[in-house]
Amino acid sequence: MTTKKIDGPSHGPHAGGKPGHLVILLHGYGADGNDLIGLAPVLAPLMPDAVFHAPNAPYPCEGNPMGFQWFGISRLDPTVAAAGVRSAAPFVEQFLDDTMAKYGLDESKTVLIGFSQGTMMALHVGLRRPTPLAGIVGFSGMLAAPDSLKDEIKSKPPVLLVHGDSDEMLPAVLTQRAAQTLQENGVEVGVHIAKGVGHGIDQSGLSHCARFVLEAFKLPVPKQ
Repeated sequence: MTTKKIDGPSHGPHAGGKPGHLVILLHGYGADGNDLIGLAPVLAPLMPDAVFHAPNAPYPCEGNPMGFQWFGISRLDPTVAAAGVRSAAPFVEQFLDDTMAKYGLDESKTVLIGFSQGTMMALHVGLRRPTPLAGIVGFSGMLAAPDSLKDEIKSKPPVLLVHGDSDEMLPAVLTQRAAQTLQENGVEVGVHIAKGVGHGIDQSGLSHCARFVLEAFKLPVPKQ
């Protein structure tokens, strides 16, 4: 069992009242929940009964004393990434369980959105939960421990992967590899490669994310 619980900023629901949907945002290495909760005011008007939570990762960041990390990174060492997601997974599991219970919501009303290291966490945790989430969105990330997925996958929620083609931190090929592995394991995956975008989220990526989440929640998608 983990000894500490994670927490962070929240937003909404836009309409007030009791939440009917839950979006959990997992930030990247060296950031914190405030970094991703900024997506909430953009998405919230489209899904007025959704509440957004962006927990801070459990550990102070080695590379940025102001931020947090899910695990220490060693460039792109796959062994470190695999061990890292495993060690941090219980924090995300606990936060998911506690937050769903708090609002009386279940997995069918819950979406996980990750950025960079948060994407690694979202994919790792979301595909190993016995009950499928409504969906998972991964920005600018990769799939940690790809070889173990076939033996460990427990549910197959729809996934959207978004990546900038000019990402200098994690090249976009990592998203394409992740998509291939997910598809081989029977997961429905959408991929959006954003032109001229680095390690970040642009308007096109956010639009794809919004549409995906609305469809995952079976909410109306606005006409273009």
